Amino acid sequence: MSKGTLYLVPNLLGHVAPDAVLPARTIAVARTLTHWVVETPKPARAFLGALGLPQAIAGLAVTALPATDDPTAHAALLAPLRNGHDLGLVSDAGCPGIADPGARLVAAAHAEGLRVVPLVGPSALLLALMASGMNGQSFAFHGYLPVPPPARAAALRRLEDESAALARAQLFIETPYRNVAMIESLSATLRGDTEVCVACDLTLPGETIVRRRAAAWRDEDAARYAKRPAIFVLQAASHR
Repeated sequence: MSKGTLYLVPNLLGHVAPDAVLPARTIAVARTLTHWVVETPKPARAFLGALGLPQAIAGLAVTALPATDDPTAHAALLAPLRNGHDLGLVSDAGCPGIADPGARLVAAAHAEGLRVVPLVGPSALLLALMASGMNGQSFAFHGYLPVPPPARAAALRRLEDESAALARAQLFIETPYRNVAMIESLSATLRGDTEVCVACDLTLPGETIVRRRAAAWRDEDAARYAKRPAIFVLQAASHR
């Protein structure tokens, strides 16, 4: 029996029609799949329903990713592939495996020599980097920074120093309701000439992408970024 293929299916970044963001091939492949592994079942089912699948959502085999890092738990989810069925992996938003626990499932598939095919779709990180105009040749993503103000400020200074030393763009995220506090912290902490880009609601009707020097962010109305999904990008002037 030939083995199935693990398809990595990008999810939308918010409420928008799938065909406004996803390529036709991505939608077409997703519509053929009846077996899915998902980050969270409820938003995944909503996404699959929006794709206009030919079969009822209730008839799909949808399994949530395990909370554990145990490779055995992830390997068990690959059973459809071993039985000749194709399998879709979808995260809550954006591309599976990018800042996403689905990477463990992909690693398990590779460990068994199973075929993995990434499909094209939105990645908030790459879209923000593209739109920032910062260094796409050298960049790093750092996830969430610490919440307590002193620790957050220390983390920002560390990222700024690394950026200056390596000419590196530094990307990070924040829980949307803490965006205002983050903007206030970076404007107060970073050197005045460090460039900062905030990219909100990417691919959505209210998309907002603003790049300023840190000093200029002190005069920006941070409230306009409140409670909006955002990616932060900074790049410091080189010390070389």
